[in-house]
Amino acid sequence: MDVARWLLLLVGAYAAAGVLFAVPFLFLGIRRVDPAAHGAGWGFRILILPGLVALWPVMARRWARALRSRS
Repeated sequence: MDVARWLLLLVGAYAAAGVLFAVPFLFLGIRRVDPAAHGAGWGFRILILPGLVALWPVMARRWARALRSRS
């Protein structure tokens, strides 16, 4: 495989991991990380979806920190 294929494979794997993280985060995690988003509708959730997919490692750390601090 050449470099371009490896790069596309890595970007695709990162994006797939982001989607797998974002779906449960939108249903469960967003309330713990940002209490102001508790009453937010689906329009807001759809708007933040691309950012969650791109920044999923950061948001996973914040979600884990929120779970530890409230337990």
